Amino acid sequence: MDIEELQTFVEVADAGGVSPAALRLGVSKSIVSRRLARLEAELGIQLLARSTRGAALTEAGATFRDYAARVCAEIETARETILPTGALRGRLRVAAPLSFGPTHFAPMLAQMASRHPELHIQTCYSDRFVDLIAEGFDCAIRVGYLPDSNLIARKIGPIYTKLVASPSYIKAHGAPETPEELIAHEALLQGTEAWQFMNGDKVITARPQGRFKADNGIALVAAATAGLGVAYLPDCLTYEHVSSGALVPIMTRYPPPPAGVYVVRPPGQHPARKIRMLTELLIESFGQSPHFAGPARI
Repeated sequence: MDIEELQTFVEVADAGGVSPAALRLGVSKSIVSRRLARLEAELGIQLLARSTRGAALTEAGATFRDYAARVCAEIETARETILPTGALRGRLRVAAPLSFGPTHFAPMLAQMASRHPELHIQTCYSDRFVDLIAEGFDCAIRVGYLPDSNLIARKIGPIYTKLVASPSYIKAHGAPETPEELIAHEALLQGTEAWQFMNGDKVITARPQGRFKADNGIALVAAATAGLGVAYLPDCLTYEHVSSGALVPIMTRYPPPPAGVYVVRPPGQHPARKIRMLTELLIESFGQSPHFAGPARI
């Protein structure tokens, strides 16, 4: 029984269809269909009920899926065990934030690919909250404050945030001096989020309002430099704009609490070695960036 056929079946079962599974695997839909057909022919039983809406597991398929997933995991572990020390192979699917993933994390992923020529890395850059298990990712790089979940997280390092506005906005509207004063200002938002600030050891939560919203931090930087409002953004996005004077830190007596950069993965007893090595590389590289090294003193 071909291990690729088993892996393909597990991906189709988890993704709910041939098309999303092909995307995860990085192969064509026709290849996925042929692998499934060969597996079902070898077993002599239908594993998936196909329709225009996707592919659903049959009763036999649901039972076989769990066995196939365990076999694939064991084979992957065995492959890692017999590889030369440090060498990696196979596929690594990573979800990373769009706001600064391509600029800050992509070079690290490229470095990992250079070190391991047999490793296939697929990265999805998006600021939406990716469901690792449902969408078939090995891990994700996440920035901010982690919500409670069953995912396993490893902190890479701290990330610092500032409340900023452009000189033109401050000239026209003034700058808030306390969290309570934020209600009188235009906030640039990613949704309906709450902003947190420190007053000594006490955390103060504010729920600002504004007419400009975007699901991407870079878009909020553009809005802030255009004078549309005040923004609550990580230093790694505003560092150069603060340095040039295009943005000004405001309400500095109430700094946001430090957030973090994390590698998160689905639950399991042991992380795959490729995830461990990615995590170690990120930790090694993290402090070398002036954007991440600590709170900017500007």
